[in-house]
Amino acid sequence: MKNKRKRPMQIWCTPEEKTQFKLYQAQNDFKVTEAKLFKTKRKVNIKLKNKFAKVPNQHFMDDPTNLYDIKLYNRRVLVIGDLHAPFILEGYLEHCIEMYEKWDCDTVVFIGDVIDNHYASYHETSPNGMGGEDELDRAINDLRPWFKAFPNAYVTIGNHDRLIMRKASTSNVPRQWVRTYKDVLETPTWVFTESLEIDDVMYIHGEGGTARGKAKNDLQSHVQGHLHSQGYIEFLVGNKRKIFGMQVGCGVDGTSYAMAYGKHYKKSVISCGVVIDANPYLELMNLEKYK
Repeated sequence: MKNKRKRPMQIWCTPEEKTQFKLYQAQNDFKVTEAKLFKTKRKVNIKLKNKFAKVPNQHFMDDPTNLYDIKLYNRRVLVIGDLHAPFILEGYLEHCIEMYEKWDCDTVVFIGDVIDNHYASYHETSPNGMGGEDELDRAINDLRPWFKAFPNAYVTIGNHDRLIMRKASTSNVPRQWVRTYKDVLETPTWVFTESLEIDDVMYIHGEGGTARGKAKNDLQSHVQGHLHSQGYIEFLVGNKRKIFGMQVGCGVDGTSYAMAYGKHYKKSVISCGVVIDANPYLELMNLEKYK
């Protein structure tokens, strides 16, 4: 009986970690034999992560070609709804911290629109609102406690986040002239990405429809934000598969002038989401508790 051919050694890690590994390999002449010390399954060995941390000035996620295809495994995920800084509802941060600890989460995903950029909207803006400099300064200041609470997080880029990028594109400004999201917002360890896949669940901001619609169309579980007045979990169950669509609600202050466009619609659902082993949970904020 012939000996079975041995499978090549694999290091399971995320695309961004692979990029870091390549940088380390190029800068430090990393030997293949040494890689055996870091063999892991479904996660990167702590020693290898320490090696990554020693590589200076890494901005691999700033390259638009790396803004997709991020896949993570075996994570307990807290999903934070739209913030629209500086128009964040008071107490929403405390609610998210409480849910992070309650569910023993280890990964945080901001579902997009972490900043509002009301002054730069393509729609009508409030004539009594803040100017661009004041609004941006307040937004950066309001995001500081979020960065302190969740220093390592992923952000799926929302339509309000990319407003300035769109303005630059409209004016034919080359991408090289525009600063990155994390540089402007002073969140150096947040990873801004168009989409993110964790345990076969797709996370997007969701301008193109609803979570239930995306789940049906793609036959894959989806988590999204964008629609402030929707917070739900809907399952689709077949003989061999179960998928879901989850709208996580938001954390916006509906009384702010930036949210005036929605005052005649349904009220915002103030909540966040949790996904563990591809099982979703929706946690509504107790508004009376934080008055």
